[in-house]
Amino acid sequence: MYAVCKSLASLCAGTLEFAPLFSKVRITMRLWLGTLRQWHWISSALCLVGMLLFSVTGITLNHAGQIESKPQVQSRAAQLPESLLAKLQTETPESGLPVELRAWLEQTLDIRLAGREAEWSDGELYVALPRPGGDAWLSLSSETGELEYESTDRGWIAYFNDLHKGRHTGEAWSWFIDFFAVACVVFSLTGLLLLQRHAGNRPSTWPLVGLGLVIPLLLALLFIH
Repeated sequence: MYAVCKSLASLCAGTLEFAPLFSKVRITMRLWLGTLRQWHWISSALCLVGMLLFSVTGITLNHAGQIESKPQVQSRAAQLPESLLAKLQTETPESGLPVELRAWLEQTLDIRLAGREAEWSDGELYVALPRPGGDAWLSLSSETGELEYESTDRGWIAYFNDLHKGRHTGEAWSWFIDFFAVACVVFSLTGLLLLQRHAGNRPSTWPLVGLGLVIPLLLALLFIH
């Protein structure tokens, strides 16, 4: 009996000795879980509007052929002033678009030409003006000064579809897509770790995660050739 009591006393003493360590582990786990949840909700808040945008435009892109669209086309013509025409005729293709001509075109057509490249061929200056949800171009004869301009607007659905694809959206939007993608990765990985944390009380967790992998994999293998 004495030996049993002595063993129990030793066990209790050992447990008390490791109690501070267990306490530190619990505190560390609690802090880790709190940090994980914080990263998860912050990334989800950042991704919320973007995920809605990319989800809705994913549907519209997938059914683009079934969504009717009537592009609106506007055409304009103008005559280049003699002073600008004379200056244009002295320019070389390598010099690009003259500053005075650029300013006149922007004012006359109510457009922006910053960052646009001019193409020269057979006495004609051509500038392509693609944009999300539409297209435009201008053509200017360096011999007669005749200006032609055409703009096509395909509507808001086409606009948001082009945002989804990053088509003609510029560098700033490209950086946003990269930032959004990183935030989605953080959101997904922290969500996966939180699922692992609570999977013991939710038996259907990993089967559902597995379905999320298996279903698109089978569809790709069986129906995409």
